[in-house]
Amino acid sequence: MRVLHTSDWHLGRAFHRESLLEAQAAFVDHLVETIRSERVDVVAVAGDVYDRALPSVDAVALCNETLRRLVGENVRTILISGNHDSARRLGFGADLIDAAGVHLRTDPARVAEPVVIDGVAFYAIPYLEPEVVRAPWQLPERSHSAAIEHAMAMIRDDLAGRDARSVVLAHAFVTGGQGSDSERDISVGGVAHVPVTAFDGVDYVALGHLHGRQRMGESVRYSGSPIAYSFSEAGHVKGSWLVDIGPCGFRAADFVPAPVPRPIARVSGRLADLLTSQRWARFEDHWLQVTLTDPVRPKSAMESLRRRFPHTLALAFDPEVTAQAAPRPSRISGRPEIEVALDFVREVRGEPADDDERRLLREAVEACRAKEALA
Repeated sequence: MRVLHTSDWHLGRAFHRESLLEAQAAFVDHLVETIRSERVDVVAVAGDVYDRALPSVDAVALCNETLRRLVGENVRTILISGNHDSARRLGFGADLIDAAGVHLRTDPARVAEPVVIDGVAFYAIPYLEPEVVRAPWQLPERSHSAAIEHAMAMIRDDLAGRDARSVVLAHAFVTGGQGSDSERDISVGGVAHVPVTAFDGVDYVALGHLHGRQRMGESVRYSGSPIAYSFSEAGHVKGSWLVDIGPCGFRAADFVPAPVPRPIARVSGRLADLLTSQRWARFEDHWLQVTLTDPVRPKSAMESLRRRFPHTLALAFDPEVTAQAAPRPSRISGRPEIEVALDFVREVRGEPADDDERRLLREAVEACRAKEALA
């Protein structure tokens, strides 16, 4: 059996306000092409199908189109809810949709009810919020580890009565995994990790939540997100794991890279060098996060950068040499607001505001006073 392990689609997500729906649709095209060329039997989606509990209409339409196309390829699809999904909304009509070969598993109570396909039992562990499952499962503590270990105990009990190979889908943060800036924090009391040993006893574990592909063990893997959702993922290779399950269980897994909608990069340097040097030419079509190292913060830096790098999305300032700091005022209370504002400009930029900026600040201060007077 061939299983295509994918996760963290985050349909509807934007990248620094840039829509990614076209890129996500291109990934779906790639997914279908891979299913055909690699003769995939089952697609396992390990959570975070949507980017939010109330997805946009366009995101729902893309999900609907994706599932329709997968059904058309005569491939079985198993999806679990992640911490970004609404379990109830994603799981709507699950029993009816089962008949089409799409298996939505979002209810923790069903973790020990596998989808059995050609002698392989697929167990689905949706994202488990510890506070939600603690009482019904009588967990000894409120933690992700306790929740996953209880779910796995139920799965092992069920599997013991079957003559079947096994695959577990789970959405969790496994100890040792490398996170990125685009993942939502799921820690409880400062702890979010689940030990990899919690998943012992099954043939393959298809993990979701972390956005970089990684192996937590030979048969315990994250596929990562199919698209980069933060600049911290600039070095990632995105895609899915193509997993072979043989008569004796897990046999091999190969990574299938996904198309890159637009490359991303982080660059750092002085503004004049970034705008003129040919060594930066290869980044002209990238989405960029730029850190300027000029000793004094340049004016209109974003506008200047976008003339050469039209897809610059984020700008930071980290001067190589700190400009001579202006004497800091000994007090703020009682001083005119305009003086405080002008001191702030001089402090963060290393040079005073010009005449136009002074006029703009005065107008802003006067507008605030007028608003307060009318309140």
